[in-house]
Amino acid sequence: QVQLVESGGGLVQAGGSLRLSCAASGRTFRSVAMGWFRQAPGKEREFVASITWSRGSTAYTDSVKGRFAISRDNAKNTVYLQMNSLKPEDTAVYYCASRSIGGDFEGGSWGQGTQVTVSS
Repeated sequence: QVQLVESGGGLVQAGGSLRLSCAASGRTFRSVAMGWFRQAPGKEREFVASITWSRGSTAYTDSVKGRFAISRDNAKNTVYLQMNSLKPEDTAVYYCASRSIGGDFEGGSWGQGTQVTVSS
């Protein structure tokens, strides 16, 4: 199993920035990709961004393209989500997740989540 711990959430005004971190430990060799997801009150959890450990290939949901950037530090087993130009609709609990070879994020490891609140 891979253990994940998120940090970096908080309260920020619209237009501001935050950087989330997700530190992985345990059987990290099983992980091939990391993802960020979010869940707003009353809404389903949605995909935000993902990155592969090996090549650093990234993917984003349309609503964050150009504003968010996912990156990784392989030496630290840590993934980051730089969030710029934040909007009130970005308010949610943000979770990081790990995906193993042949698996998907839903069946992988998840962190406890970190709250991001964007005030208007």
